[in-house]
Amino acid sequence: MTDSTTPPPPEQPATGGQPQGQNPYTMATLAHATVFTGFLGPLIFWLIGKDQSPFADEEGKKALNFGILISIAYIISVIPFIGWLIWIAAIIAALVFGIQGAMAANSGKPYKYPFTLPIVK
Repeated sequence: MTDSTTPPPPEQPATGGQPQGQNPYTMATLAHATVFTGFLGPLIFWLIGKDQSPFADEEGKKALNFGILISIAYIISVIPFIGWLIWIAAIIAALVFGIQGAMAANSGKPYKYPFTLPIVK
């Protein structure tokens, strides 16, 4: 006699909503890496990644808050005489802290900006 039941298929590992082969920290990394654009880059990557993982949601919010602060600094930089100094300081801060945040997020570690405005919670 033969067994008429077929064995169950092997279980697939849970990916948390991520497509196979995709780094679960990608959206958080991209949100941090684009803070030099102001709020627009982090906003886009936060909106894409917030439903993919709690880590992407939390880190995206942090990057978005810092991006809003950078956008404010860019707006203030139109002030004559001192404006270019503010712009240079803002772009350097955005690049340095954005790279640090992207590196931390890519390795799965949370990153806290040294200064930010907690607008998006």
